Amino acid sequence: MKTSSQIWAVFLFVGLIAYGFSATAQENISYDYVVAQDGSGDFESIQAAIDATKAFPDKRVSIFIKNGVYKEKVKVHSWNTELSLVGEDKEQTIITFDDYFDKINLGRNSTFHTYTLLVQGNDFHAENLTIENSAGEVGQAVALHVDADRVSIANCRLLGNQDTLYISGEGDRQYFRDCYIEGTTDFIFGGATAVFEDCIIHSKKNSYITAASTPETIFFGMVFLNSELTADENLSEVFLGRPWRDFAKTVFIQTEMGDHIIEEGWHNWSRKEAEKTAFFAEYKNSGPGFAPGQRVEWSHQLTDQESEKYTPKNILGDWVISRGLMN
Repeated sequence: MKTSSQIWAVFLFVGLIAYGFSATAQENISYDYVVAQDGSGDFESIQAAIDATKAFPDKRVSIFIKNGVYKEKVKVHSWNTELSLVGEDKEQTIITFDDYFDKINLGRNSTFHTYTLLVQGNDFHAENLTIENSAGEVGQAVALHVDADRVSIANCRLLGNQDTLYISGEGDRQYFRDCYIEGTTDFIFGGATAVFEDCIIHSKKNSYITAASTPETIFFGMVFLNSELTADENLSEVFLGRPWRDFAKTVFIQTEMGDHIIEEGWHNWSRKEAEKTAFFAEYKNSGPGFAPGQRVEWSHQLTDQESEKYTPKNILGDWVISRGLMN
């Protein structure tokens, strides 16, 4: 008799073929545990399944999560390397929690404790999930906090308001593919090297999309490729980004921009000196929000030659290809 994990592995295999993943990814599918709230799996909570996995495994550990609303604060520890969390359906497999800055009340760094899902284990992968901070507009409230290297997030929804997605870790590399990310202020922020490809970035308020804190020694920061910037109705003053730290780096390439993007494009966070050190650039974007002639003079429009450096493989390395997320 097949175990529940084996049965759902077959189910997901068929589903991923329909979704269009590469043959390499399909061949490597193996689900070690199933999480189901109705008791039909190996565990009823996501954290329990993670805690049951082997530390520093010699091969990938995959956890399949059946549809349901999982109200829990989830942590992938540093020893949970090579871990995959795969949802049954991104619209119906929901991880949610409602911590926020004032609720945590641990002083000036409370933001970093507000996550719904914290990833500290290298070589993490997630797909077909909604990760949500449901606190509402109450200040800083992180949905997903990634503090690990070689992390891939595919076909997920990241929902929140201020500070929805925190990408941290000096030199850490992270890849977001086919994701929907929404928020209000600085809702994609941090210092990691991250590529967002074929993503929808949705603004819910006149504010700032990104707040990079790229270290001075790191060449790439946030890079958006072939994505789409959308917004709630009646927004008209959304900035592409501002520098959380002086050497912030953010680039938008071949991205469609709605009319909510302000003509200036970028803001210096009221620090004139950051204009000399931050690197904010664009290349062949489109849509009513793309106004290259009106951008702040200290931003950049890349040349054809400069743009050639901005590929996922060049930015992140071969591990993205080996995971079956791109050709």
